[in-house]
Amino acid sequence: MSKVVKDAVTQEYGKRYGSLADACLVDVTRLNVNDVTHLRRELRKKRIEVQVVKNSLARRAFEGTRLAPLAAGFDGPCALVTGGESIIDMARALVEAKKTYVKLELKQGICDGDPALLTVDEISKLRGKREILGEVAMLISSPGRAISGCLRGAGGRIAGCVKALADKADSSGASEPAAA
Repeated sequence: MSKVVKDAVTQEYGKRYGSLADACLVDVTRLNVNDVTHLRRELRKKRIEVQVVKNSLARRAFEGTRLAPLAAGFDGPCALVTGGESIIDMARALVEAKKTYVKLELKQGICDGDPALLTVDEISKLRGKREILGEVAMLISSPGRAISGCLRGAGGRIAGCVKALADKADSSGASEPAAA
């Protein structure tokens, strides 16, 4: 590959991936062409893209970007996986695809530009934004729910006592006029 072509490819990688902070690396070389095509199609439905990259050019393109730590993961044939709603959803999709495409090798990924690389399996086990927001909402509503339960419980007991007294008064009052 000539120097001009290498520079052009490096610039293209920089334009396409320079602003990203999340990505995963996989090895698709053991898959046949049909499997790779089907895998890409399945992932594209989830707005996830897979592109085989030239390691040395990708390393050069990622220098000074949030994906720079990912350069350490460029070992052997690599495909860069980007997109999706979040890195966790992307990793979960890759782990799910691994069940169908057994020869797919899941390598490493980078979350939000963090220099510590994680395996794709580790990323897939992290809690996503929706899960964390659900937990926060539950924690926020928990004290209010507990207070309403206490009030409802005491109010229910008082209402039960009042009803019992009313029933007692009705039954004793109803029997007196009937006897007269």
